[in-house]
Amino acid sequence: MKEKVLLGMSGGVDSSASAILLKKIGYEVIGCTMNLLDDPNEEAIRDAKKVCEKLEIEHHVFDCKKEFKCHVINTFVSEYENARTPNPCVECNQYLKFGVFYDKAKELGCKYIATGHYAKKEYSEKYKQYVLKKSNEEKKDQTYFLYTIPKEKIENVLFPLQDNINKKDTRLLAEEYGLEIASKKDSQEICFIKDNNYQRFLKEYMQKQPKRGEIVLTTGERLGKHDGLINYTIGQRKGLGISYKEPLYVVKLDINNNQVIVGTEKELYNGELKVINLNWIVDIENKLEEGLQCLAKIRYRAKEARAKVIKENDSIKVIFEEPQRAITSGQSVVFYDEDGIVLGGGKIV
Repeated sequence: MKEKVLLGMSGGVDSSASAILLKKIGYEVIGCTMNLLDDPNEEAIRDAKKVCEKLEIEHHVFDCKKEFKCHVINTFVSEYENARTPNPCVECNQYLKFGVFYDKAKELGCKYIATGHYAKKEYSEKYKQYVLKKSNEEKKDQTYFLYTIPKEKIENVLFPLQDNINKKDTRLLAEEYGLEIASKKDSQEICFIKDNNYQRFLKEYMQKQPKRGEIVLTTGERLGKHDGLINYTIGQRKGLGISYKEPLYVVKLDINNNQVIVGTEKELYNGELKVINLNWIVDIENKLEEGLQCLAKIRYRAKEARAKVIKENDSIKVIFEEPQRAITSGQSVVFYDEDGIVLGGGKIV
């Protein structure tokens, strides 16, 4: 009897190629598209259904609007209201794809869930457990967004694209099977903001509208006015609307005084950060007292940097060997070992 796997299908190339690969391996594949918005993405649902029909696999649409609004949209808005820069993909993976979706799989009698992420799952002799590992396709690796997967669920997760397959290969595979979505463009970054205008979106959802305030140098000198803290993020240089003798960047958002603090590029660098909401995929928490040596990644596009993670009273601190540029509150820091295995991660305070 074939093992059943529930595959998340967005109607895109990656999840469609995943369906093909899972079938070729010999799994009984059930496709699922999550309906996340009050104004559903009918194109995504339609495309996923067509792929499933072509591949002769079952397809379901799950209504997850309530959970998505609670855990992703509300968190997104709340973080900006508190002058932090959130990463909604991390929340979606934690609560929807490896939460609600995982539970739905069990209800359907599936042993596994699968997604089209570029990541690897394998058994590690070093840690004596299943681990999450960076994809062979380094430029597309998405493990940064997946650190919140509970370690007890890793064994039951499949990443069909993990074995030396890249974006070009997924399109060729879709073409080979006659799928219309083979040339479909990749989805936009924030799926619930269709025009990519997050400021407009926030103003619609925020309880209190953003207020104008001052743009201030780190020395306290007033340089101009801003139109609301939601329009700025750490490291931003363009669009400040001020002039100065040297280039200035946003180095801090002061919510208490409603100020955008700017400084030189040198002032963007910091050698340490604090973390909350940690999730450890590998059992290494006992090493925090003496300091865990690892590689830390402070944003998706950043390079990993050598760091030490230590427990300090009731908080976790990350100390870098070299200062990092534009450490941003609300973003995630993810920890890796030298072999590309994800140790865990958390939210930057």
